[in-house]
Amino acid sequence: MDAREMRHSFVSLLSDARAPIEDIARLCGHGGTAVTEQVYRHQIRPMILEGAVAMEQIFRSQRGER
Repeated sequence: MDAREMRHSFVSLLSDARAPIEDIARLCGHGGTAVTEQVYRHQIRPMILEGAVAMEQIFRSQRGER
């Protein structure tokens, strides 16, 4: 396994463990989350989608919807 594969595996494991994107970016040495999101989008997409679903549920409950 080369360094690139190890790095992608590292990001995948952190994403699967629900690590915040900010932490993943910092651990990868990125100055912000933009590069992390662009390079590793396919690996962090499930985490982002789950966050969007959670926010939708919060907003629905605040509006009294189910």
